[in-house]
Amino acid sequence: MLELGMTFSMEQLVIDNDIIAMVKKAMEGIPVSEETLGVDQIKKVGIGNNFLALKKTRELVDLPSSPKLFDRKMFGDWAAAGSKSIDVKAHDVVVDVMKNYEVPAVDKDILASMKAIVDKADKEFKI
Repeated sequence: MLELGMTFSMEQLVIDNDIIAMVKKAMEGIPVSEETLGVDQIKKVGIGNNFLALKKTRELVDLPSSPKLFDRKMFGDWAAAGSKSIDVKAHDVVVDVMKNYEVPAVDKDILASMKAIVDKADKEFKI
């Protein structure tokens, strides 16, 4: 944000939202099981070798954080998929939200309570 919040980037808000979601997911803890430890995969390739190329490892890579914008593909795969940068992906989300998001209706009881509060404040303000 700049100028005490008068200037900001909606794309940055989308990116920040993704980062916050990843942190919250990581704070839930990382499940530890036979599957997530990957002992069989490590034994398969041998200690000190590259188990990151194994399919099972790639399937579990997002488990601790589940990003929506950040792309964890290898560079070649990312480039082949169009090499969209994070700001372009965030802009796509902003455009989609601006075009398609519908604000959920507020319950009539809540609206009535809000109106009562405003009416009371108006009466108290008018001396």
